[in-house]
Order: sequence, then structure tokens, then C-alpha cells
Amino acid sequence: MKIFKLLIFSFLLFTFYFLLTSCSGSSCVKDEAIIPPDILEKGDQFIISLTGEDFFYNYISPDLTKSNQIHSGYLLAYKFSMPEKPFVNGSIRFTVDSLGNVLRDTEISGIPNCIESPKECEFIVDEEKAVKIAEDNNLDAGIKKWNTNFIWSSVYKKYIWQILNTLRESVGEFGYRGNGKEMIIDPNTGEVLALNDWRIN
Repeated sequence: MKIFKLLIFSFLLFTFYFLLTSCSGSSCVKDEAIIPPDILEKGDQFIISLTGEDFFYNYISPDLTKSNQIHSGYLLAYKFSMPEKPFVNGSIRFTVDSLGNVLRDTEISGIPNCIESPKECEFIVDEEKAVKIAEDNNLDAGIKKWNTNFIWSSVYKKYIWQILNTLRESVGEFGYRGNGKEMIIDPNTGEVLALNDWRIN
């Protein structure tokens, strides 16, 4: 009996030691998807075909915590940020098949087309300038501080400044209700692209 208990204890100790020593660094991050290197390379090359190599290697990196294997292939995600322009902080997403070919009938978001339109990647309008542009274009001050967002627009197929004001709001038994205006500003030219209404009933 004592020998049996000793064997069990030894087995458990060995198992614990194996798990402890076999899991270190990034291999312990269970939330990261395992994307085959050749698939990731094809994803990189697709982005480079739109941004150019320098832009890609300076500002874009794979985000394996948000990439996934799906039934038709892989959802690839990347981080996009420019340290010298902290407001530029976006994400890139697109889907590829099992061979790494981009599925163009699915959404492709967050990739600025620097090759075709170099000025689309300058981002010279920061948050302070965007707010000033909204003020100069008579966006109503509203009843609370404006909500400003640097985001990818699936409508314009590029990054934009979205500035939201609030004209009315209330919280009751049916939840939040509010409405206001949404101003869309081009972060490269400062042009006001649209002024829309927003409403939550």
C-alpha cells in the first residue's frame, strides 16, 4: 500500500513538474490563435499591397489574440498604431480561406490605401484640430461634452473623426433615450464629410 501511494505521489509530482516547465512565455497564452506561418505571411502581403512595406513594418503588427480559425479559413486581425500620432490606434480585420486567399466578399476593414492614395495615410488632423473644425462648422455645443472617436468607416472605406454631440437625453423605465448630431471629418484634409442625426429611443 505504501509503495502504491508513493508511486501515485511520484506520478502527480512528475505531472506537476512537466506542466510547470513545459508552459512558459507566449506558449502559455491560451487566448492566442494558432495561425499557420504561411497564412499569416499571405495576410501580411495583402496589407503590404495596400500600405507599402515601410508603412506596414512601422505601424502594423499581427494581433493573434483576436485572430481565429473559422469554418471557411481564418479571420486575421492586426493592430494599427502610430506612436508619433497617439490618436491613430485602430484595428485591421479580414478573412482568408484555408489557402490564405483573401475572401473579398467579406468585410475588409481598417487598411488605409497608402499606395493608391498616399494622402489618406498622413493623418494630420488630431483630436484638437478635429474639435476646432467642428466648432468652426457650427456643431451645436449640446448639453454635455462631445464624444470624439478616431475610427474606421465602412461607409467611406477610410479612417475618420466622428464627433457626436447630445441635444437631449433621459433615463427612464424604458432605459436610455437621447438624440443629437454626428459630424464626420476627414483626418487627412479636415473636410467635413457629413452631418447626420443620431437617435436612441
